[in-house]
Amino acid sequence: MRAVTWQGKRDVQVENVPDPRIEEPTDAVIAVSSTNICGSDLHLYEVLTPFMQPGDILGHEAMGTVEEVGSDTGDLYVGDRVVVPFQISCGKCYMCDLSLYTQCETTQVRTQGTGAALFGYSSLYGSVPGGQAEYLRIPQAQFTHIKVPDGPPDSRFGYLSDVLPTAWQAVEYADIPDGGSVTVLGLGPIGDMAARIAAHRGARVFGVDRVPERLARAEARGIEIVSSEADVAGIIADKTDGRGSDSVIDAVGMEAHGSPATKLLQQTVSMLPGPVGRWINNTAGLDRLAALHTAFDVVRRGGTVSISGVYGGAADPMPMFRLFDKQIQIRMGQANVKRWTDAIMPLLTDDDPLGVDSFASHELPLADAPDAYARFQDKSDGYVKVVLKP
Repeated sequence: MRAVTWQGKRDVQVENVPDPRIEEPTDAVIAVSSTNICGSDLHLYEVLTPFMQPGDILGHEAMGTVEEVGSDTGDLYVGDRVVVPFQISCGKCYMCDLSLYTQCETTQVRTQGTGAALFGYSSLYGSVPGGQAEYLRIPQAQFTHIKVPDGPPDSRFGYLSDVLPTAWQAVEYADIPDGGSVTVLGLGPIGDMAARIAAHRGARVFGVDRVPERLARAEARGIEIVSSEADVAGIIADKTDGRGSDSVIDAVGMEAHGSPATKLLQQTVSMLPGPVGRWINNTAGLDRLAALHTAFDVVRRGGTVSISGVYGGAADPMPMFRLFDKQIQIRMGQANVKRWTDAIMPLLTDDDPLGVDSFASHELPLADAPDAYARFQDKSDGYVKVVLKP
């Protein structure tokens, strides 16, 4: 089969690789009908290279049709149309019983001290082959799937793998008061969708980014836009009677603009040999914290900061006095996908209140993945969300 493989920093290639096969009774194999490039894939493209190996298959947002099942896959059958959550979870352990599927005790990557295994996301999360391919093996398939009806286009349901539940959890964790306000930092796929969800639920939403195309997309949905190159905290304070917004969603993460020294350090570590780079990242790694510090400035006293952007540093300095003095609440973590799907599903109707059918900025054949990664990383040519068709 053809698959998008990581070959080195800023180097992905579409290669022919062996087809996946059933390895355990709880496995299934799907023929992938669409698969997306996520903003967090770009971290593997550039910053988290010490945790990658040449030939790793990328991608954690896939859907398709079941081609083969093991002997213990529950109610999953050949021919079912499914969306694949980005995390692999068993559905029956202690953590899964708490709906903390990203902490599944069956698939936790204990050798790395991390949570549930993820598709296509480096040795940090189990080195499981990803879904940017023609076929995908699904471990723990008895639970790691979301059945969707035949008929509607993939665009209607494909974002259930990551974008929709991650954005939904970001809004839930933000704890926006009824009729309150939220500032969304970063209008990439997650931030854009989080802004749409918050607005749909009645919040006043401020969207912050530096890319004109992303700001224009949000403004077209009724979001109040603010350039990140302006005085964000000052502007939002002026719009909220001097208080700041009730909540802030940081949808940026470790590669925020505005942190040149840390960016240089990240770039240096990403070029070191794998074992050395991994050791430095795990013991002294730093993130670009400009967005997170902005969140702490923007949120009102007693407000909540919800972090959905991916961070990976082990030695990040935190403004503890400011956090304590402002009595800021912080919630964060990978999205527990299946915890939120029942709430999201009623919105995936013909009315399409969240605009999922037109959410992708680019729909491309799998063969165009290398160019798409480069343009998405550079935020050029209006690349916001890329859907690949195997």
